[in-house]
Amino acid sequence: MMQGRERYEKTMELLRKHNEWFKNSIPLIASENVTSPAVREALLSDFQHRYAEGWPGERVYAGCIYIDQVEILAMELARELFRAEHANVQPVSGVTANLATYTALTDPGDTMMCLPIASGGHISMGKKKFGGTAGAVHGLEVEYLPFDEKKMNIDIDAAKKKIAEVKPKLLTLGGSVFLFPHPVKELSEVAKENGAHVMYDAAHVAGLIAGGQFQDPLKEGADVMTCSTHKTLPGPQHGMILCKKELAEKINQAVFPGVVSNHHLHAVAGLAVVLAEMMEFGKEYTAQIVKNAQVLAKSLYERDFDVLCPDLGFTRSHTVVANIVKYGDGGLLEKKLEQANIILNRNLLPWDPREGRHYKNPGGIRLGTSEVTRLGMKERQMEEIAEFIKRVVVDGEPQNRIAEEVAEFRRDYQRVHYCFESVTEAYEYLKVP
Repeated sequence: MMQGRERYEKTMELLRKHNEWFKNSIPLIASENVTSPAVREALLSDFQHRYAEGWPGERVYAGCIYIDQVEILAMELARELFRAEHANVQPVSGVTANLATYTALTDPGDTMMCLPIASGGHISMGKKKFGGTAGAVHGLEVEYLPFDEKKMNIDIDAAKKKIAEVKPKLLTLGGSVFLFPHPVKELSEVAKENGAHVMYDAAHVAGLIAGGQFQDPLKEGADVMTCSTHKTLPGPQHGMILCKKELAEKINQAVFPGVVSNHHLHAVAGLAVVLAEMMEFGKEYTAQIVKNAQVLAKSLYERDFDVLCPDLGFTRSHTVVANIVKYGDGGLLEKKLEQANIILNRNLLPWDPREGRHYKNPGGIRLGTSEVTRLGMKERQMEEIAEFIKRVVVDGEPQNRIAEEVAEFRRDYQRVHYCFESVTEAYEYLKVP
């Protein structure tokens, strides 16, 4: 059995190997991104050792003079970027942000309406029988919104009728498969007529919203917008809640002491940095994300992939979804592509459950363009990526051969773009002397 030092050395070796692998891979996970060196510097700061329970200026701990100032800066930047009346930057993840919102706006036993997981809903919205946060942790009854599978969006007319019938306490929009803006304005009106608050889970599209490339949910009628901070918003892994002023006290109390104690202060600092980056570079960055997603989708479609929603332009976000059952199941193809250094994920399609497929062998794959865009790739590179994928999936070329070509392709894309200048590369292993 390995002793402590051997296990330490093994751990550090695995970390280095991971960084080296990603230097030579094409990262297409829609829920991931790469932070700038400035964000990483914040994460390495002494903030990671400290506690700051409570609100700035009202802490349980001493030693928070600079921590308070950084958190206030993060809140100011968030309010400005998202055109929000109030921002809470203390949730340690998107799931925590959602749970805090459930806590603030509902009681156990109340009903929430949202999308099912197979239609893009997130596990934090799941029913108790599936172990989802809403049902299993907060005790909500979960009813599903009707979904138009052809448009990959909520069926507005059917949803209006069901909201009026169910009369939920909370209507939750947004999700994990998010190709097109949701009908926030249309459904917010009927939800409020029936006594419901409206929450919008912007985890995937927060960066696009900040950059003006998607919808503006708070302006369109949402009471609360939750998000994680490391997808199209290329920050540290953390969470955030934006809301109307009249809900600020409820939200703050639900976050602390409700669902967080200390709130990962180094991540708050990293969040302040990325929000400043988005203030400077967000419009250009997010516009390129969407362009890249549309070109990648079109390029895959032209190579005999059944990319969803061709009649709607495939996507208006960072995400592309394809039905790949004619080539195998999503789990099999995810693994084959990973062996070729192309990193994406299998994904349930709305019709998979009734056709006997589940999350281990779904009928779809999901791709995202946030991280490759952050590396400086544009439309031409999306066409090259589509060709790599086609050679693995359609042509059946050996994965090791494609992996070598992918590594060569990546040679020119090693720096983080759309951020403040740095010579540190995107996946450079930062060894502390």
